[in-house]
Amino acid sequence: MNSVLTVREKDKAVILAAVRRFGPVSRVGIHNLTRLRPATISLLVRELVADRKLKVVGRADNPMGRKQVLLSINQESGFVIGLDFDEEFIDAALLDLRPTIKYSIREATNVSSGVEGLVAQLLACVWKVIRQSDLDLRHIQGIGVGVPGLVNSRNGTVMMSSTIDFWKQVELKQLFEKEFGVSTEVENNARTKAVAERVLGAGGGAKDMIFAEYGKGIGAGIIVGGRVLHGHSFSAGELGHTHIVENGPACNCGSFGCLEAIASVSAIESRVRKALEGGGYSGRLEFSGGDPHSMSGWNVLEAAKMGDKLCVAITEELGRYLGLALANLVNLFNPSVVVLDYRLEAAGQQLLDQVSRVVRAQALSHATQDLDIRFGKLGPQVGVIGAALLITERIFEVPLLKPPKFMMDAGGPASPNARVQGEADQASGGAAATTHS
Repeated sequence: MNSVLTVREKDKAVILAAVRRFGPVSRVGIHNLTRLRPATISLLVRELVADRKLKVVGRADNPMGRKQVLLSINQESGFVIGLDFDEEFIDAALLDLRPTIKYSIREATNVSSGVEGLVAQLLACVWKVIRQSDLDLRHIQGIGVGVPGLVNSRNGTVMMSSTIDFWKQVELKQLFEKEFGVSTEVENNARTKAVAERVLGAGGGAKDMIFAEYGKGIGAGIIVGGRVLHGHSFSAGELGHTHIVENGPACNCGSFGCLEAIASVSAIESRVRKALEGGGYSGRLEFSGGDPHSMSGWNVLEAAKMGDKLCVAITEELGRYLGLALANLVNLFNPSVVVLDYRLEAAGQQLLDQVSRVVRAQALSHATQDLDIRFGKLGPQVGVIGAALLITERIFEVPLLKPPKFMMDAGGPASPNARVQGEADQASGGAAATTHS
């Protein structure tokens, strides 16, 4: 929680949080939301405008009396860095305080040089964003990092990853803060993406939501009552390591028959290659030079959307297994929304329909009667947006034991920080990004 030394700073934080959530808003509106004294609001608003944290954006169309000045957050009063990576790609971006992406890069992940090589690449990506965006490091208010695997988000240590075998016991927060001298937050990237989709994407601010991340690993970001679920040892949401079939294939976690071992993008890649080598046929193979080993799991999803029979069959298996796993989560956590990784949309609407059918068939009917299952909306930048939200939510945290009136009216918790996303719906609109596809 933010360290607050004076009532003045506390009141400023309350005003900023109110304007961020409800702006553009007038001073009268701020009073109605916060119950701070009008004289206090006028004084502190003048200071916040002078400090460029707030800006005047027009006048209200009130029917009587003098037109009230409307205030909004100055989104460019500071900037944050969002970094997200997995075993395939690293994404890094500079974002304003909305957060809106101002500049971003992507490069292939170096998994051939061990921990030292990967850490060096991550640091280099952040430096590249800072230098190429021509921004002074003093204007960076924090760095958020989304990481594959188990993460102790309290101290910023990566404990292990099932998709990058050497990625263990890495004190990433400490390394970043030593390198940049900027406060850094580190979190599992299924959780950061869940928060991003909830705040700015397909989640629509739902208080109870599950995000299913899909790739070589499979994870879940679980939000219950507006709070991100971490678990006692930070391993909540390891969907890929839930047991699905008896006598199934070996998983990187050391068990057998896990969802990740039978339904990840690597698993369907292995399945299509085995089928092709055994005499099966896929029209997609013609675009891959006739070499079964050139067929990726992503190719399978794309070919299934085009009606390729072999790839349709494999994708249907994926939908069934993923639906079974999600049905268990629906029974356990009773979300109102389940958001699927945007990358699964490569397989088309038929995959979403199948997952939905399996969930509704296997989960309790009471838990599914109002359940929406959707593809994510934020596209390939969802990871950096979620990582940036680790910082922006902390910046606009209201440091109070007793929440202001507008938070009590909303029924949300008092502390909308990165680990307890209780007020994620405070951000309005989508996350505009110049680099979105």
